[in-house]
Amino acid sequence: MISPELVRRYPFFAGLNMEQITALAKAADEMTVEPGHYFFKENEELCCFYIIHEGQVGIVVNLPSLGKEVVVSTLGPGDMFGWSALVPPYETTAPAKALTRCRVFCFDCHAIRARFGQDWQFAYIMMERTAQIIRERLRDLRIESLAYAAV
Repeated sequence: MISPELVRRYPFFAGLNMEQITALAKAADEMTVEPGHYFFKENEELCCFYIIHEGQVGIVVNLPSLGKEVVVSTLGPGDMFGWSALVPPYETTAPAKALTRCRVFCFDCHAIRARFGQDWQFAYIMMERTAQIIRERLRDLRIESLAYAAV
């Protein structure tokens, strides 16, 4: 568990009431990782999402034809990643890798999704925020794809 006051600080949770914030805090743990750590790889079942407290995380895509990995989104403090843990079938679509030493909050989505059935307002706000994250990642991927196509 982390402090509900820490959870309240992040824009991703704006609009949630204190009971909902407390439920999120109870479902969260803090972790610190070193650069190069993979939080998850592509096509893995995901059971938690993350909020970055310190550091930078890259959402990466492997380009086998070029023999390299490309960072399509660089995320920093306050950013959420691992949205796949909230959206069926709960499988990742791209790897997430620590670009620097990171301190993140990890939210157990089994507990969070169970609460969705009891609190529709909570579910709606969380899924609306998640949809916004998906939109941002698609935009980042499109921009990065255009940059590689131009080379």
